[in-house]
Amino acid sequence: MPELPEIETVRRGLLPLLTGRRVLAVRVRERRLREPITPSDLGRLRGATVTGIRRRSKYLLVETSAGLTLLVHLGMTGQLWVADPDRPRRPHEHVVIALDDGRELRFADIRRFGLMKVLDSGKVESHRLLRGLGPEPLGDGVTGEGLFRATRGRRKPVKNFLMDTRAIAGVGNIYACEALHRSGLSPRRAVRRIGREGWERLVASLKQVLEEAIRAGGTTLRDFLNAEGDVGYFAVSLRVYDRKGEPCGRCGGRIRRIVQAGRGTFYCPRCQR
Repeated sequence: MPELPEIETVRRGLLPLLTGRRVLAVRVRERRLREPITPSDLGRLRGATVTGIRRRSKYLLVETSAGLTLLVHLGMTGQLWVADPDRPRRPHEHVVIALDDGRELRFADIRRFGLMKVLDSGKVESHRLLRGLGPEPLGDGVTGEGLFRATRGRRKPVKNFLMDTRAIAGVGNIYACEALHRSGLSPRRAVRRIGREGWERLVASLKQVLEEAIRAGGTTLRDFLNAEGDVGYFAVSLRVYDRKGEPCGRCGGRIRRIVQAGRGTFYCPRCQR
């Protein structure tokens, strides 16, 4: 599943390609996504000009001059990119938005767990999909001191806490594993057993790994492509994720895989305490 760095990579790639472009037409080839697409809903974008693109957690928000915002979630296998109209269709292309420069914004999703809908711009933050989200991990709202205070008395394992979107928005499985390894914290450790220094170290590691992944264009695992159809390269920098049985680059111990809240967790039991 595309995580925060992959979504941010797509946002940054789309921004210069879409900003200032006017929507000429919208074609819906497949309505059956996680929530069914209503062609008349997306059709409200006709004639609107894109004024900006922002990200909230793993959602892309394409803002327009018409007071409407296109909300997009890529689900597990979604892809969103800009292409010339004569470029051959990819399998499972569900939505095509024609732009006034002759190019097209295309959305494909093999497993159809993605989402695409139009919202009134003034009501975006209060929408049911966004209103319960916590602060962005790369913003000023996530600090070691703040997380230390928020977790006193709580028993939840720190890996599960990092992936709770009500606590922090958008930290996915890959980057939670990597941040915990860099900070030397076991994913099993209860959050109440992490002191101020540990939280400061973890927040710094989390921001570092996310920023590095964004600079590398994300991590390509299976289906992720950026806004122009290219892969990301952060996978070569992964220290523990998907490396079960391999030696830890820091201490030489063997990387282990466990399951937490239904997700695979990779860590080094020797140097993560």
